[in-house]
Amino acid sequence: MQDVVAGSAHVEKGAGVVARATTSGRAGAPTFKDSKGDKVTSTPKAQASSRDADSAVGVKVPQVVDVFTGEPKVGGVLTPLPTVAELLELEELSYVEFMDSLKAGELAEVVLLRPEGSSLELNSSSVMDPEVLEDERTSKRQTRYGAAILKDPLDPYYALLKEFSDVVSDDPPSVLPPDRGVRHEIDLVPGTKYCTTRQWPLPKEQVDVIDAFFAAKHAAGMVRESKSPHSSPTFCVRKPNGKWRMVLAFNKLNAATIPASTPIPRKDVLQNNMAGCTVFSALDMVDGYYQLLMRESDIPLTAVSTPSGMLWEWLVMPQGLSNAPATFNRLVTQLFRPMRQFVQTYFDDISVLSRASEGKTAVEAHLDHLREALLCMRKNRLYANINKCIFGAEEIPFLGCFLGKDGVRADPEKVCAIAQWPVPVSQKDLRKWLGLANYLHKYSANYAEMARPLSNLLKKDAVWSWTSEAQQTFEAIKSSLQSAPILALPDEERPFSVVCDAFDFAIGCALLQVDAEGRERVVSFQSRQLKAAEMNCPVHDKELLAMKYALVKFRVHLLGQKPFVIYTDHASLRTATSSPHLSQRMALWFFFFAEYNFTVEYKPGKQNVLADALSRRPDYELAHLAYLESPLYELIREAYADDDDLAGLVEALSAPNKAVELTARQRSRLHRYSVVEGLLYYQVEGGDEPRIVVPNDEDLRHRVLYEAHDTPLSGHLGREKTYTSVARNFWWPHMYKWVRKYVQTCETCQRVKPAPSASAPLMSLPVPADCWRSVSMDFIFELPADARGHTGILVVVCRLSKMVRLAVVRKSVTAPQAA
Repeated sequence: MQDVVAGSAHVEKGAGVVARATTSGRAGAPTFKDSKGDKVTSTPKAQASSRDADSAVGVKVPQVVDVFTGEPKVGGVLTPLPTVAELLELEELSYVEFMDSLKAGELAEVVLLRPEGSSLELNSSSVMDPEVLEDERTSKRQTRYGAAILKDPLDPYYALLKEFSDVVSDDPPSVLPPDRGVRHEIDLVPGTKYCTTRQWPLPKEQVDVIDAFFAAKHAAGMVRESKSPHSSPTFCVRKPNGKWRMVLAFNKLNAATIPASTPIPRKDVLQNNMAGCTVFSALDMVDGYYQLLMRESDIPLTAVSTPSGMLWEWLVMPQGLSNAPATFNRLVTQLFRPMRQFVQTYFDDISVLSRASEGKTAVEAHLDHLREALLCMRKNRLYANINKCIFGAEEIPFLGCFLGKDGVRADPEKVCAIAQWPVPVSQKDLRKWLGLANYLHKYSANYAEMARPLSNLLKKDAVWSWTSEAQQTFEAIKSSLQSAPILALPDEERPFSVVCDAFDFAIGCALLQVDAEGRERVVSFQSRQLKAAEMNCPVHDKELLAMKYALVKFRVHLLGQKPFVIYTDHASLRTATSSPHLSQRMALWFFFFAEYNFTVEYKPGKQNVLADALSRRPDYELAHLAYLESPLYELIREAYADDDDLAGLVEALSAPNKAVELTARQRSRLHRYSVVEGLLYYQVEGGDEPRIVVPNDEDLRHRVLYEAHDTPLSGHLGREKTYTSVARNFWWPHMYKWVRKYVQTCETCQRVKPAPSASAPLMSLPVPADCWRSVSMDFIFELPADARGHTGILVVVCRLSKMVRLAVVRKSVTAPQAA
């Protein structure tokens, strides 16, 4: 329980001050001044209580803290006060008298007391930690998972889940699905022959997993033994939970398949359809692909081999086919089309959403909608995993964000990944980070202009240089996304408004709408950087371009008969569309603006804060040698000390102010080197990405080449591909010669790969000009011995006349004797 200082203390013109008790032995007159000079005093009643408590050891002395930051106020001192329990036990300060004093205005302020070290926190939205709020949201979602609801018989969704326990469970049946009118079809490019890839050997553990997998599918009737001329290999990858995931490598089949043109639902359209809803459920389908039958003529194409020598073909749609997502999406869209008013589908994710209507509460309407959706799934024998389904929640995860009754907000995990990303050390690292940040740019009001210094580093001819400006931009984008607002979902029944602005290097806009409570909410932010030619335009044209950009981005909401307002901080735009003297650019866009029913209103930049703002990770490398073990990098760091040349470079770069002897060649190239986390990087050319320098250690360099050439993931690539793989991450002098020699002397490559040079063709011997000028000879042994012990015959044949002469020989005959 939080303590309330309710004595007759009064504050003279002070505000925003909270008292918090700390342990101290000090006692005295209950008077203090805070850093602003605000004076606080207490009445004799409080003083008497303070003196009575002074005899105790370790008296808790209240301390003045700021209500907004929770930190102690500088210069604020408060003498001991009794606890709330003691105050309320006083006869003179009963609860009734306390309320009477509060109503009479005798109490100037009620403040919160918290002993130092207490687990209680200030219960104020102004000091609430965002992590605490997120934990609270997560806790609420966890209570709405199906497994948690089944533990509470009083939950309004308990009876529904019990009724449909055959549809929503943790152990759905594995059977051959019915024919629902949608089958997966594989149309091959004309002229395609057999799509066959040889199965490679796998460890016994994976072989057992694969055999068990197909045994279960065969028992369920989903696969059968095959004699197909097509064949694709199988293998396993480890899941994060330690289990194995089956992978069907349909690479050749997918390359020969004509892509499907089935449209994929747009994320923004699905989100807009959820506007105004207050209760949400999310159903996660189990083995959705296995709920679709294959077209009978295409079943042989799905044949897969196993390391144990079996060949299976699929009767249902397997995972890994290129057109499988489109086929599955076509199925769920067809099945749930009659319920599209309250059911949104995106592949195997089904979202049910409801609001209060027709005299029903939101929960009652949601139960009816859920029943219809579950009945459809039961009828078509579709199943959902109860451990991953959410029922009757105020907020659900939806396509990389969180969507609820208040709107849509960024996924905290993605924001956390951006915030924890290490400082980029190359263009590749920066491009990865910006790609992740761009995914969330709609939540940031000033993203395009803010990211401009980093985008400039990605230009073709840009020289990589991580300056203080780049670092400040890097941190600013992180901070902007961490404090991103909750965006409102658009309500097409309410009017929209648009703000737009242009700056020297970027344009931006925002779509706004007033909600039911009269608050102006942001629906979406959009911004982009100006092109080189656009930067040379006058300010008026830039502002006009920003207005056109806003109409293009928000066209789906603004195009129509409903009027809306565009706010701008450029007064001349008010008459831009109605002036008899149109600029050349306005003349080109006149018919575009004529499609919209809007008025332009001027709002100065100081008032139009939103518009003004609108204008204004490598350590997890997954590609190329991602399997390199971390000890290798540690070995490289340690080997620098034994390399005389590199040791000086590392020391010079690590301590720039220290005098280090370097050769003239090293000093001329010092700008190409850098040290990051103890590793020396070298930039071969100006636009190249830095590579790790490997010391002059033969064993260490062979270790790097082994990882790039000999490991199972490398597959014994040839000289050029091995060099390319190594050169992406490492560098040392004459590295190409090292790679060439290593590949040429690889024993496995020499045994398995064909000879690099072609063999001479077979040629016949010339026809001899006369008899016995050219002969053929051979021996025949192991014949019965004659009287002299001869057991062999020398056969001599004339190549021209084919005359044969025979001579008996012993088994021990020598070449001179035969001649």
